[in-house]
Amino acid sequence: MTDRKLYLGALTDNRRWDKVNIRPDDVFVVTPPKCGTTWMQTIVALLISGDPEMETELSVKMPWVDIRIREMEEIAERLEAQTQRRSMKSHTPMDGLPLHDQAQYLCVLRHPLDAHFSYRKHVRNIPMNWFDHWYPEEDTDGTTFRRFLDGGAEGWDLDAMPLAVILRHYTTVRDLADRPNVTLFHYADMSRDLPGTFERVAGLLGIAHSDAVMEDLIAAATFDNMKAQAERYAPSGGKGFMKSDSDFFHSGSSNKWVGVLSDAELSAYDAMMDAHLNAEDRAWLEYGSTGRP
Repeated sequence: MTDRKLYLGALTDNRRWDKVNIRPDDVFVVTPPKCGTTWMQTIVALLISGDPEMETELSVKMPWVDIRIREMEEIAERLEAQTQRRSMKSHTPMDGLPLHDQAQYLCVLRHPLDAHFSYRKHVRNIPMNWFDHWYPEEDTDGTTFRRFLDGGAEGWDLDAMPLAVILRHYTTVRDLADRPNVTLFHYADMSRDLPGTFERVAGLLGIAHSDAVMEDLIAAATFDNMKAQAERYAPSGGKGFMKSDSDFFHSGSSNKWVGVLSDAELSAYDAMMDAHLNAEDRAWLEYGSTGRP
């Protein structure tokens, strides 16, 4: 743990990675919450299996290692027993993860405001009150967005997903851009070109399938298909972890803050983004490869 930053939050404990024996062909899916984590995990699972009808069981087969609510010994034993190629999930920024020279790190980002509004919906769909004082159901004075801007990237704030966490994820991946096994993806690019995303991920993982198989795999990973089969694709689907598995895939759309945030709130957001990112970095973090809406 000495060469990694310590991240301890209400849910996160990145010291748990010390119990995982990383293999050279492991695949890490690393994102802030609600930025395309489950989508990228599904793409990886489909590519590794080559079977569009595979049972995903992401929370079991591709576990979220750094979440405190599952026994780490059991997760480590289950991972060690796997004989197929493994993939794991993390919401910890890259400077808090074990960095292997050969394992692949697929890092997905999304427009911070899209991620924030998706997370607002997500906390209402979880039958626990972990973040109620950050995300009050009746938010008449703008508490939720104020905390989004004011929260820090470490400690308890980490798992409430303030803007600082998204910025930390982005900058720690950007700082590793010279590594061929650390790759940035953007939710908007995945939405615009899912076949291209499959091709890119397959190339990174050294996986090849026929055109016909790839077509079936891509169809399985569309938003509409995953929402229609939410018990199969949602994290811990069918096990009551969420009030509604289908609502986990709420809409996949963007710009839900338009008409909701005030001019003052948007100005405060702009100021924070411009204080931490240059124009090129900000354009990518918000809109992906096109750099525009």
